[in-house]
Amino acid sequence: MKKFTLLAILCALFGGQYATAQEATTEKAGEKSREVTYVEDPSQGYLFNKLKDNWFVTGEVGAGFYMSPNDSERNFLDRFSPAASIYIGKWFSPSLGARLGINWLQSKGLSSTPYSGGGLEMEKQPINGSFYRQKFSEIGPVFDLMLNVTNALFGYEPKRPYNLVAYLGGGGYWTYAKVYDEISTAEGGTYYDKDGWKFTHDRVITFRAGIINSYNVSDQVQLSLDLRYSGIDNHKDEPGEGWNKTAHDIQAYVGVTYLFNKREWNAPIVPVCPEPEELRVRLQTADARVADLEQCIEEPEQKAPLATIYYPKNVFKITKKDVKLLTAVAEVMKNNPSKVYLLTGWADNYTGNTNINTRLRNNRVDGVKKQLVKLGVPEYQLRSTINHTNLVDLGEKYQALGRAVTIEEL
Repeated sequence: MKKFTLLAILCALFGGQYATAQEATTEKAGEKSREVTYVEDPSQGYLFNKLKDNWFVTGEVGAGFYMSPNDSERNFLDRFSPAASIYIGKWFSPSLGARLGINWLQSKGLSSTPYSGGGLEMEKQPINGSFYRQKFSEIGPVFDLMLNVTNALFGYEPKRPYNLVAYLGGGGYWTYAKVYDEISTAEGGTYYDKDGWKFTHDRVITFRAGIINSYNVSDQVQLSLDLRYSGIDNHKDEPGEGWNKTAHDIQAYVGVTYLFNKREWNAPIVPVCPEPEELRVRLQTADARVADLEQCIEEPEQKAPLATIYYPKNVFKITKKDVKLLTAVAEVMKNNPSKVYLLTGWADNYTGNTNINTRLRNNRVDGVKKQLVKLGVPEYQLRSTINHTNLVDLGEKYQALGRAVTIEEL
Protein backbone atom coordinates (compact mmCIF):
# COMPACT_ATOMS: atom_id res chain seq x y z
CA MET A 1 0.00 0.00 0.00
CA LYS A 2 2.91 2.35 0.82
CA LYS A 3 4.48 1.64 -2.56
CA PHE A 4 1.22 2.47 -4.32
CA THR A 5 0.92 5.76 -2.37
CA LEU A 6 4.49 6.79 -3.21
CA LEU A 7 3.87 5.94 -6.86
CA ALA A 8 0.74 8.10 -6.92
CA ILE A 9 2.64 11.03 -5.35
CA LEU A 10 5.44 10.68 -7.88
CA CYS A 11 2.92 10.67 -10.73
CA ALA A 12 1.31 13.80 -9.34
CA LEU A 13 4.68 15.58 -9.37
CA PHE A 14 5.19 14.66 -13.02
CA GLY A 15 1.66 14.78 -14.26
CA GLY A 16 -1.14 16.43 -12.31
CA GLN A 17 -4.84 15.79 -12.20
CA TYR A 18 -6.71 12.49 -12.20
CA ALA A 19 -8.29 11.11 -15.38
CA THR A 20 -10.34 7.93 -15.84
CA ALA A 21 -8.70 6.84 -19.07
CA GLN A 22 -5.73 9.05 -19.92
CA GLU A 23 -4.56 12.58 -19.15
CA ALA A 24 -1.51 14.54 -20.21
CA THR A 25 0.29 17.47 -18.67
CA THR A 26 2.80 19.65 -20.49
CA GLU A 27 6.00 20.72 -18.87
CA LYS A 28 7.48 23.81 -20.44
CA ALA A 29 11.12 23.08 -19.84
CA GLY A 30 13.20 22.53 -22.94
CA GLU A 31 9.99 22.20 -25.03
CA LYS A 32 9.40 18.69 -23.64
CA SER A 33 6.01 17.19 -22.68
CA ARG A 34 5.42 14.26 -20.36
CA GLU A 35 2.30 12.13 -20.25
CA VAL A 36 0.84 10.29 -17.24
CA THR A 37 -1.61 7.49 -18.09
CA TYR A 38 -4.17 5.74 -15.88
CA VAL A 39 -5.00 2.14 -16.72
CA GLU A 40 -6.95 -0.74 -15.19
CA ASP A 41 -4.67 -3.28 -13.53
CA PRO A 42 -6.32 -6.77 -13.22
CA SER A 43 -3.38 -7.99 -11.11
CA GLN A 44 -4.76 -5.79 -8.29
CA GLY A 45 -8.04 -7.78 -8.27
CA TYR A 46 -11.54 -6.50 -9.14
CA LEU A 47 -13.68 -3.89 -7.41
CA PHE A 48 -17.00 -4.48 -5.65
CA ASN A 49 -19.77 -2.95 -7.74
CA LYS A 50 -22.41 -0.31 -7.06
CA LEU A 51 -25.82 -1.27 -5.65
CA LYS A 52 -27.53 -0.75 -9.03
CA ASP A 53 -25.13 -2.98 -11.01
CA ASN A 54 -24.96 -6.70 -11.85
CA TRP A 55 -28.55 -7.73 -11.09
CA PHE A 56 -30.17 -10.78 -12.70
CA VAL A 57 -33.51 -12.61 -12.86
CA THR A 58 -33.83 -16.40 -13.28
CA GLY A 59 -36.76 -18.68 -14.10
CA GLU A 60 -36.44 -22.47 -14.00
CA VAL A 61 -38.54 -25.65 -14.24
CA GLY A 62 -37.63 -29.19 -13.34
CA ALA A 63 -38.47 -32.33 -11.38
CA GLY A 64 -37.89 -33.66 -7.87
CA PHE A 65 -37.61 -37.06 -6.19
CA TYR A 66 -39.00 -37.18 -2.62
CA MET A 67 -37.55 -39.49 0.06
CA SER A 68 -39.30 -39.78 3.43
CA PRO A 69 -39.17 -42.86 5.75
CA ASN A 70 -41.81 -45.04 4.04
CA ASP A 71 -41.42 -43.93 0.42
CA SER A 72 -39.35 -46.89 -0.74
CA GLU A 73 -42.60 -48.91 -0.76
CA ARG A 74 -43.98 -46.71 -3.53
CA ASN A 75 -43.31 -47.39 -7.22
CA PHE A 76 -40.01 -45.76 -8.20
CA LEU A 77 -41.31 -43.98 -11.31
CA ASP A 78 -44.36 -42.74 -9.37
CA ARG A 79 -42.15 -40.69 -7.02
CA PHE A 80 -41.02 -38.04 -9.52
CA SER A 81 -42.88 -34.70 -9.27
CA PRO A 82 -42.73 -31.32 -11.05
CA ALA A 83 -40.98 -28.26 -9.57
CA ALA A 84 -40.37 -24.62 -10.55
CA SER A 85 -38.63 -21.50 -9.22
CA ILE A 86 -38.20 -17.80 -9.97
CA TYR A 87 -35.45 -15.63 -8.50
CA ILE A 88 -34.04 -12.13 -8.52
CA GLY A 89 -30.40 -11.84 -7.51
CA LYS A 90 -27.24 -9.75 -7.55
CA TRP A 91 -23.51 -10.42 -7.94
CA PHE A 92 -21.47 -8.27 -5.53
CA SER A 93 -18.14 -9.31 -7.07
CA PRO A 94 -17.11 -11.71 -9.85
CA SER A 95 -17.24 -14.54 -7.28
CA LEU A 96 -19.84 -13.62 -4.62
CA GLY A 97 -23.59 -13.21 -5.08
CA ALA A 98 -27.03 -13.87 -3.58
CA ARG A 99 -30.56 -14.56 -4.82
CA LEU A 100 -34.08 -14.42 -3.34
CA GLY A 101 -37.03 -16.20 -4.87
CA ILE A 102 -40.10 -18.41 -4.73
CA ASN A 103 -39.76 -22.21 -5.02
CA TRP A 104 -42.66 -24.59 -5.73
CA LEU A 105 -42.35 -28.33 -5.62
CA GLN A 106 -44.73 -31.26 -5.48
CA SER A 107 -43.93 -34.29 -3.32
CA LYS A 108 -45.18 -37.87 -3.56
CA GLY A 109 -44.67 -40.32 -0.74
CA LEU A 110 -46.29 -42.83 1.60
CA SER A 111 -47.63 -42.60 5.16
CA SER A 112 -48.36 -45.33 7.70
CA THR A 113 -51.65 -43.61 8.68
CA PRO A 114 -54.38 -41.92 6.62
CA TYR A 115 -54.11 -38.60 8.46
CA SER A 116 -51.30 -36.10 8.94
CA GLY A 117 -50.99 -33.37 11.55
CA GLY A 118 -51.92 -29.82 10.64
CA GLY A 119 -54.95 -30.93 8.61
CA LEU A 120 -53.08 -32.82 5.87
CA GLU A 121 -55.21 -35.74 4.62
CA MET A 122 -54.16 -38.57 2.36
CA GLU A 123 -55.81 -41.20 0.19
CA LYS A 124 -57.54 -43.60 2.58
CA GLN A 125 -57.20 -46.72 0.46
CA PRO A 126 -53.91 -48.33 1.55
CA ILE A 127 -51.41 -50.01 -0.74
CA ASN A 128 -49.48 -53.09 0.30
CA GLY A 129 -51.95 -53.34 3.20
CA SER A 130 -50.15 -50.76 5.35
CA PHE A 131 -49.35 -47.47 3.60
CA TYR A 132 -51.34 -44.55 2.24
CA ARG A 133 -50.36 -42.44 -0.74
CA GLN A 134 -49.34 -38.84 -0.08
CA LYS A 135 -49.22 -36.11 -2.67
CA PHE A 136 -48.83 -32.52 -1.59
CA SER A 137 -47.46 -29.25 -2.97
CA GLU A 138 -45.13 -26.88 -1.12
CA ILE A 139 -44.48 -23.26 -2.01
CA GLY A 140 -42.57 -20.53 -0.23
CA PRO A 141 -39.69 -18.04 -0.16
CA VAL A 142 -36.07 -19.19 -0.39
CA PHE A 143 -32.70 -17.43 -0.16
CA ASP A 144 -29.26 -18.57 -1.40
CA LEU A 145 -25.68 -17.36 -1.03
CA MET A 146 -23.75 -18.03 -4.25
CA LEU A 147 -20.09 -18.61 -5.13
CA ASN A 148 -18.85 -18.55 -8.73
CA VAL A 149 -16.28 -21.33 -8.34
CA THR A 150 -14.81 -20.82 -11.81
CA ASN A 151 -14.03 -17.13 -11.24
CA ALA A 152 -12.75 -17.81 -7.72
CA LEU A 153 -10.27 -20.46 -8.90
CA PHE A 154 -9.24 -19.26 -12.36
CA GLY A 155 -9.89 -15.50 -12.34
CA TYR A 156 -12.58 -13.39 -13.93
CA GLU A 157 -12.99 -13.77 -17.70
CA PRO A 158 -16.07 -12.06 -19.23
CA LYS A 159 -15.99 -14.17 -22.43
CA ARG A 160 -15.76 -17.54 -20.67
CA PRO A 161 -18.61 -19.72 -22.08
CA TYR A 162 -19.14 -21.84 -18.94
CA ASN A 163 -19.20 -21.10 -15.21
CA LEU A 164 -19.77 -23.40 -12.23
CA VAL A 165 -21.70 -21.79 -9.37
CA ALA A 166 -22.20 -23.37 -5.92
CA TYR A 167 -24.86 -22.17 -3.49
CA LEU A 168 -26.15 -22.75 0.04
CA GLY A 169 -29.42 -21.49 1.48
CA GLY A 170 -32.78 -22.15 3.10
CA GLY A 171 -36.39 -21.07 3.34
CA GLY A 172 -39.90 -22.04 4.36
CA TYR A 173 -42.92 -23.68 2.67
CA TRP A 174 -46.70 -23.59 3.01
CA THR A 175 -48.33 -26.91 2.17
CA TYR A 176 -51.33 -27.70 -0.04
CA ALA A 177 -52.69 -31.24 -0.40
CA LYS A 178 -55.52 -33.21 -1.99
CA VAL A 179 -58.26 -33.92 0.56
CA TYR A 180 -60.37 -37.10 0.44
CA ASP A 181 -63.84 -36.81 2.08
CA GLU A 182 -65.41 -39.92 3.63
CA ILE A 183 -68.91 -40.52 2.18
CA SER A 184 -71.44 -42.92 3.76
CA THR A 185 -73.73 -44.97 1.47
CA ALA A 186 -77.37 -45.94 2.05
CA GLU A 187 -76.30 -49.55 2.46
CA GLY A 188 -74.09 -48.61 5.41
CA GLY A 189 -70.79 -48.67 3.52
CA THR A 190 -68.33 -45.84 2.88
CA TYR A 191 -66.28 -44.55 0.00
CA TYR A 192 -63.81 -41.67 -0.42
CA ASP A 193 -64.27 -38.74 -2.72
CA LYS A 194 -61.48 -36.34 -3.78
CA ASP A 195 -62.29 -32.83 -2.63
CA GLY A 196 -59.54 -31.04 -4.53
CA TRP A 197 -56.40 -29.17 -3.41
CA LYS A 198 -56.73 -27.31 -0.11
CA PHE A 199 -54.46 -25.37 2.21
CA THR A 200 -53.51 -27.62 5.13
CA HIS A 201 -52.13 -24.97 7.53
CA ASP A 202 -48.91 -26.96 7.55
CA ARG A 203 -45.66 -24.95 7.55
CA VAL A 204 -42.20 -26.49 7.21
CA ILE A 205 -38.65 -25.22 6.87
CA THR A 206 -36.04 -26.30 4.37
CA PHE A 207 -32.28 -26.07 3.94
CA ARG A 208 -30.70 -26.61 0.52
CA ALA A 209 -27.46 -26.76 -1.39
CA GLY A 210 -26.61 -27.21 -5.03
CA ILE A 211 -24.55 -26.40 -8.09
CA ILE A 212 -25.50 -24.43 -11.20
CA ASN A 213 -23.92 -25.25 -14.54
CA SER A 214 -24.22 -21.90 -16.35
CA TYR A 215 -23.72 -21.47 -20.11
CA ASN A 216 -23.43 -17.99 -21.68
CA VAL A 217 -25.64 -17.71 -24.76
CA SER A 218 -24.95 -13.97 -25.13
CA ASP A 219 -23.84 -11.01 -23.01
CA GLN A 220 -27.37 -10.80 -21.58
CA VAL A 221 -28.67 -14.40 -21.50
CA GLN A 222 -27.50 -17.59 -19.76
CA LEU A 223 -28.90 -21.13 -19.84
CA SER A 224 -28.40 -23.29 -16.76
CA LEU A 225 -28.71 -26.77 -15.28
CA ASP A 226 -29.38 -26.50 -11.53
CA LEU A 227 -28.77 -29.69 -9.46
CA ARG A 228 -30.07 -29.37 -5.90
CA TYR A 229 -30.48 -31.22 -2.62
CA SER A 230 -33.19 -30.06 -0.17
CA GLY A 231 -33.68 -31.20 3.41
CA ILE A 232 -37.33 -30.67 4.43
CA ASP A 233 -39.20 -31.13 7.72
CA ASN A 234 -41.23 -34.29 7.27
CA HIS A 235 -44.98 -34.18 7.99
CA LYS A 236 -46.57 -35.80 11.04
CA ASP A 237 -48.18 -39.17 10.38
CA GLU A 238 -51.01 -38.50 12.84
CA PRO A 239 -52.23 -35.67 15.14
CA GLY A 240 -50.23 -35.14 18.33
CA GLU A 241 -47.23 -37.04 17.03
CA GLY A 242 -43.80 -35.41 17.01
CA TRP A 243 -41.90 -34.59 13.84
CA ASN A 244 -40.41 -37.45 11.89
CA LYS A 245 -36.84 -37.33 10.67
CA THR A 246 -35.95 -34.87 7.96
CA ALA A 247 -37.16 -35.85 4.51
CA HIS A 248 -34.89 -35.46 1.50
CA ASP A 249 -35.64 -34.20 -1.98
CA ILE A 250 -33.30 -34.35 -4.99
CA GLN A 251 -34.15 -31.91 -7.79
CA ALA A 252 -32.90 -30.92 -11.24
CA TYR A 253 -33.92 -27.73 -13.05
CA VAL A 254 -33.26 -26.15 -16.42
CA GLY A 255 -33.35 -22.36 -16.33
CA VAL A 256 -32.90 -19.10 -18.18
CA THR A 257 -31.16 -16.07 -16.64
CA TYR A 258 -31.27 -12.50 -17.89
CA LEU A 259 -28.43 -10.18 -16.80
CA PHE A 260 -29.20 -6.49 -16.34
CA ASN A 261 -26.74 -3.68 -16.98
CA LYS A 262 -24.01 -3.34 -15.82
CA ARG A 263 -22.75 -6.90 -16.48
CA GLU A 264 -18.95 -6.73 -16.38
CA TRP A 265 -16.40 -5.79 -13.69
CA ASN A 266 -13.67 -3.17 -13.38
CA ALA A 267 -10.15 -3.51 -12.02
CA PRO A 268 -8.54 -0.75 -9.93
CA ILE A 269 -7.13 2.16 -11.95
CA VAL A 270 -3.43 2.78 -11.35
CA PRO A 271 -1.15 5.55 -12.63
CA VAL A 272 1.64 4.72 -15.07
CA CYS A 273 4.40 7.29 -14.83
CA PRO A 274 6.62 8.23 -17.77
CA GLU A 275 10.35 7.97 -17.43
CA PRO A 276 12.07 11.35 -17.32
CA GLU A 277 13.64 11.98 -20.74
CA GLU A 278 17.10 12.66 -19.34
CA LEU A 279 17.10 9.47 -17.26
CA ARG A 280 15.89 7.42 -20.23
CA VAL A 281 18.75 8.69 -22.38
CA ARG A 282 21.30 8.01 -19.64
CA LEU A 283 19.97 4.48 -19.15
CA GLN A 284 20.13 3.79 -22.88
CA THR A 285 23.73 5.07 -22.99
CA ALA A 286 24.68 2.93 -19.99
CA ASP A 287 23.06 -0.15 -21.55
CA ALA A 288 25.03 0.41 -24.73
CA ARG A 289 28.30 0.66 -22.77
CA VAL A 290 27.53 -2.50 -20.81
CA ALA A 291 26.83 -4.32 -24.08
CA ASP A 292 30.18 -3.16 -25.49
CA LEU A 293 32.01 -4.34 -22.37
CA GLU A 294 30.30 -7.73 -22.48
CA GLN A 295 31.53 -8.22 -26.04
CA CYS A 296 35.09 -7.56 -24.87
CA ILE A 297 34.94 -10.14 -22.08
CA GLU A 298 35.45 -13.78 -22.88
CA GLU A 299 32.40 -15.41 -21.43
CA PRO A 300 32.72 -18.88 -19.87
CA GLU A 301 30.74 -21.79 -21.23
CA GLN A 302 27.06 -21.24 -20.49
CA LYS A 303 25.37 -23.80 -18.27
CA ALA A 304 21.72 -24.63 -18.59
CA PRO A 305 19.61 -23.48 -15.62
CA LEU A 306 18.97 -26.04 -12.90
CA ALA A 307 15.25 -25.36 -13.37
CA THR A 308 12.87 -22.83 -14.93
CA ILE A 309 9.39 -21.98 -13.62
CA TYR A 310 6.99 -20.54 -16.24
CA TYR A 311 3.92 -18.35 -15.59
CA PRO A 312 0.80 -17.22 -17.49
CA LYS A 313 0.36 -13.54 -18.35
CA ASN A 314 0.01 -11.23 -15.29
CA VAL A 315 0.42 -14.20 -12.87
CA PHE A 316 3.05 -14.69 -10.18
CA LYS A 317 1.45 -17.42 -8.01
CA ILE A 318 3.06 -20.87 -7.92
CA THR A 319 0.94 -23.86 -9.01
CA LYS A 320 0.86 -27.32 -7.40
CA LYS A 321 2.84 -28.63 -10.39
CA ASP A 322 5.52 -25.98 -9.72
CA VAL A 323 5.70 -27.02 -6.05
CA LYS A 324 6.47 -30.60 -7.12
CA LEU A 325 9.29 -29.34 -9.36
CA LEU A 326 10.67 -27.08 -6.62
CA THR A 327 10.57 -30.00 -4.17
CA ALA A 328 12.99 -31.88 -6.42
CA VAL A 329 15.16 -28.75 -6.83
CA ALA A 330 15.23 -28.26 -3.04
CA GLU A 331 16.57 -31.80 -2.56
CA VAL A 332 19.45 -31.08 -4.98
CA MET A 333 20.29 -27.86 -3.12
CA LYS A 334 20.17 -29.49 0.34
CA ASN A 335 22.45 -32.29 -0.89
CA ASN A 336 25.00 -29.65 -1.99
CA PRO A 337 25.19 -27.29 1.03
CA SER A 338 28.41 -25.62 -0.18
CA LYS A 339 26.86 -24.40 -3.43
CA VAL A 340 25.02 -21.10 -3.99
CA TYR A 341 22.17 -20.61 -6.46
CA LEU A 342 20.92 -17.54 -8.30
CA LEU A 343 17.14 -17.00 -8.74
CA THR A 344 16.25 -14.52 -11.52
CA GLY A 345 12.77 -13.09 -12.12
CA TRP A 346 11.69 -12.40 -15.72
CA ALA A 347 8.70 -10.83 -17.49
CA ASP A 348 8.24 -10.27 -21.21
CA ASN A 349 8.59 -6.70 -22.50
CA TYR A 350 5.98 -7.09 -25.24
CA THR A 351 2.98 -6.69 -22.92
CA GLY A 352 2.21 -4.46 -19.93
CA ASN A 353 4.45 -1.56 -18.98
CA THR A 354 7.68 -1.05 -17.06
CA ASN A 355 6.05 -0.69 -13.63
CA ILE A 356 3.77 -3.72 -13.98
CA ASN A 357 6.55 -5.92 -15.43
CA THR A 358 9.00 -4.92 -12.67
CA ARG A 359 6.42 -5.82 -10.04
CA LEU A 360 5.78 -9.18 -11.74
CA ARG A 361 9.52 -9.98 -11.86
CA ASN A 362 9.94 -9.22 -8.14
CA ASN A 363 6.80 -11.11 -7.10
CA ARG A 364 7.76 -14.17 -9.16
CA VAL A 365 11.29 -14.48 -7.82
CA ASP A 366 10.17 -13.76 -4.22
CA GLY A 367 7.51 -16.49 -4.47
CA VAL A 368 10.05 -19.10 -5.67
CA LYS A 369 12.56 -18.14 -2.96
CA LYS A 370 9.94 -18.38 -0.19
CA GLN A 371 8.84 -21.80 -1.45
CA LEU A 372 12.44 -23.13 -1.49
CA VAL A 373 13.04 -21.85 2.05
CA LYS A 374 9.75 -23.45 3.11
CA LEU A 375 11.04 -26.75 1.64
CA GLY A 376 14.14 -26.55 3.86
CA VAL A 377 16.77 -24.81 1.70
CA PRO A 378 18.99 -22.52 3.84
CA GLU A 379 18.73 -18.84 2.85
CA TYR A 380 22.55 -18.57 2.59
CA GLN A 381 22.38 -20.81 -0.50
CA LEU A 382 20.00 -18.47 -2.34
CA ARG A 383 20.60 -15.20 -4.20
CA SER A 384 17.73 -13.42 -5.97
CA THR A 385 17.61 -10.73 -8.66
CA ILE A 386 15.47 -9.59 -11.59
CA ASN A 387 16.34 -9.02 -15.25
CA HIS A 388 14.66 -6.28 -17.29
CA THR A 389 15.49 -7.88 -20.66
CA ASN A 390 13.61 -10.73 -22.33
CA LEU A 391 14.60 -14.23 -21.24
CA VAL A 392 13.92 -15.56 -24.75
CA ASP A 393 14.45 -12.67 -27.17
CA LEU A 394 13.08 -14.39 -30.27
CA GLY A 395 10.32 -11.90 -31.04
CA GLU A 396 6.77 -11.28 -29.88
CA LYS A 397 5.64 -14.73 -31.09
CA TYR A 398 7.61 -16.34 -28.24
CA GLN A 399 6.72 -13.80 -25.53
CA ALA A 400 5.18 -16.50 -23.28
CA LEU A 401 8.65 -18.06 -22.83
CA GLY A 402 9.86 -14.84 -21.21
CA ARG A 403 7.53 -15.06 -18.19
CA ALA A 404 9.62 -17.15 -15.85
CA VAL A 405 11.99 -17.60 -12.90
CA THR A 406 15.34 -19.28 -13.67
CA ILE A 407 17.40 -21.15 -11.05
CA GLU A 408 21.15 -21.35 -11.77
CA GLU A 409 24.15 -22.63 -9.88
CA LEU A 410 26.73 -19.93 -9.17
